[in-house]
Amino acid sequence: MTESSASVGDKPLVHRPGRLSRRESRLAFGMTLPSVFIVMAIVLFPLLATFWISVKPIELADLRAPEVRTREQVRGDVTAVGDEIILRYKLRNSSRDKAVLAVTLEDIVPAGLDPLALDPRCTLDGEGLLFCVLGDFDAGQSETLDIPVRSTQAFIDNPVSAKDSDVVVRGSSVNPLLTTELTLDNFRRAFGVREFGTVLWTTFVYTIGGTAGALVLGLFAALLLNQTFRGRAVFRGFLLFPFVAPVIAAAFTWVVMLDPFSGSLNALLLQMGAVSEPINFFGVRSVDVQFFGLTVPVPMALSVVIAFEAWRYFPLSFLFILARMQSIPQDMYEAADMDGASPFQKFWALSLPQLTGIMAVLFLLRFIWTFNKFDDIFLLTGGNAGTRTLTVQVYEQAFALNNLGAGAAVAVLVFVLLAVFATIYFRAMPEEEGL
Repeated sequence: MTESSASVGDKPLVHRPGRLSRRESRLAFGMTLPSVFIVMAIVLFPLLATFWISVKPIELADLRAPEVRTREQVRGDVTAVGDEIILRYKLRNSSRDKAVLAVTLEDIVPAGLDPLALDPRCTLDGEGLLFCVLGDFDAGQSETLDIPVRSTQAFIDNPVSAKDSDVVVRGSSVNPLLTTELTLDNFRRAFGVREFGTVLWTTFVYTIGGTAGALVLGLFAALLLNQTFRGRAVFRGFLLFPFVAPVIAAAFTWVVMLDPFSGSLNALLLQMGAVSEPINFFGVRSVDVQFFGLTVPVPMALSVVIAFEAWRYFPLSFLFILARMQSIPQDMYEAADMDGASPFQKFWALSLPQLTGIMAVLFLLRFIWTFNKFDDIFLLTGGNAGTRTLTVQVYEQAFALNNLGAGAAVAVLVFVLLAVFATIYFRAMPEEEGL
């Protein structure tokens, strides 16, 4: 609500919002505030949790709370009144480095079995409920609890196995995520490996190559489909197939097609005499290529993965670019035709300036999405043969090496790099051409 002003003579009059307007503003703010908090929680909580885990000395196994495992045994047999047996409970802390606090045990003792002696920590009520307060169990601690009982006529008349009731053991432990113990070893462990620089370089090469490839293919497809010809709708549907197909199906198709033993591409190259032996496209880190008399090492597996990325995601660029091209006024192209402009001149002078804004937006989106890509690389190569990116490094540190903190540290680096890129992008891109 803004203030309005007028002037009477030399003195301005300021009209402030009335009481009703202020009340309505407070009411609207109060009604929208819960939604704001919910959105902030959904967006910020996973991010803050990742930052928190990155400075915690925690492994994947630490997320599973320790527990006291129990095995119930019945020592002896009841055949007559007065027979004595022992109800035995074997308890063990499943964790080797964490204690379980305030352990309690509950069980139902069958009617007609009278206890001869009870552990001082246990009580037995009139309904046969055995309740024991066992205290704290240190890491790896084991204990055997024996309850001797004698049978009565009531048990002989209605024999019930002591094992028919479930033993309930409760306890608590300190959640490692809620402690104040912090460390920077996760960052040193994650970034101190020798191949980290290579992983970082591979990530940028993969991201820039995949993004540029998707934009170029999308632009080419949009220029092709911007023309009117029979079957254009059908052809457009075929172009959308890589994007709408499940990633597992698309990756499987490429793996089978490029297989060194039974792949169709290798069979075709061998038949044409282009190669003397099959090429392991996804298993070779690099190959030497002769270029103007120079031997240049070409990253084979990484190049194929980049090609897959460009092929799979160019339809999105194609749809956006085509929609923008179809909104360009045709009068400019008709005037260019009258002036004798060539197709390339019309594209360079008319189409490309109109597409700069949407291309910039697509570059930003595709860069962020490709930088965060994991499933494509993992399905194709598993991160081997020089294709390990930062996202694959997150998975390997957190789940393959069980170092959850180091995985979170790499994830923090991914976020920081994307934040830096977005900041540079918005500062360098003019408002009329960016977002």
